[in-house]
This record gives sequence, C-alpha cells and structure tokens, in this order.
Amino acid sequence: MEGNYLSLNQVNSYKISLNLANYVWNIVLKFNYFEKDTIGKQLARSIDSISANIAEGFGRYNKKDKIKFYRYSFGSMKESQDWIYKCFVRKIINEVDYNYIMEELNKLPKEINSLIYYTNTKLKF
Repeated sequence: MEGNYLSLNQVNSYKISLNLANYVWNIVLKFNYFEKDTIGKQLARSIDSISANIAEGFGRYNKKDKIKFYRYSFGSMKESQDWIYKCFVRKIINEVDYNYIMEELNKLPKEINSLIYYTNTKLKF
C-alpha cells in the first residue's frame, strides 16, 4: 500500500521563494562591484535562505525540527524585504523589479504559516 506523500516541489512557499531567489540572483549579477560587495551579497544570502530553510525543514523527521526551519525562512523573508527596500531607496533596482519582488515576498507569510499549520496538524511527532 503506497501513501500519497507531498513532495518539496508541491509546497507553494518553496516554489515562490525558489523562483524569487533565481529572479533576484539575475538582478544582483548586474550590480556594480560596490553594490554587490555591500548589499548584493546580503540580499542574495537572505533571499536564498528562504527556500533553503524550507527545504531543510522539509527534510527533517519531526515536526518541531521542521517548524523551526520554516520559522527561520520567515525571518529570512523579512530580512529580504529590508534589503530589497534599501536597494530601491538607493536606486539600485528599478520600480518594476521592486514591485514584483515585494509582491512575491508578501505572498510568503501566508504560505509559510500555512506550511507550519499543516505540519503541526498532520504530523504526530
């Protein structure tokens, strides 16, 4: 008897954050040296960390561990919002990119909290 298991690629918060990380990566590649060295590295790390923590949590075996990493991803999402705002205010990214990135980031609180809720209610341990 085979169970119907959820795969990582079916998790909305993971899909959104992974696509967003790749989108931002391509923007950061165009930064000048100073921008990359200061804000670009921080932004790339924080935005990559969202999907990475969701993936790590997904691979853990108990719900307490899983939820801990999902909460880390929430923190990385908030940090990314801060870096993106700074990029926009400092005129490093344009308004179109800023609006798209913030729109996608603003989807994540609900998605991550849904993942936490699902994990909390569906897993026994």
